[in-house]
Amino acid sequence: MTLKESKATKKLMSKHDKLIHSEGLTVDSHIQREQEEWIMNTVMVKDIDVPFKYKRKKKYKSLAKNQVSITYYPGIESIAGFEMEVMNVVRIKLC
Repeated sequence: MTLKESKATKKLMSKHDKLIHSEGLTVDSHIQREQEEWIMNTVMVKDIDVPFKYKRKKKYKSLAKNQVSITYYPGIESIAGFEMEVMNVVRIKLC
């Protein structure tokens, strides 16, 4: 992590006590799909069974097989009447 990223991450974490920051995570899969004017992204990380989700305005290169640092908070999403744990990504960066 660079000094600049460290300061930005610390600033985010100090403002929001529920945020979690993890570094050096390996992305197993990265899916991008259109939903109205947004591109919804779902990232699955090695050894973690919960999807990491975020949205962007434009498609981005695939993060699969790369190491990333992620700042996120846990959440619950209801899909077809079932509650499912998800991680809502605030910030994701290549390592």
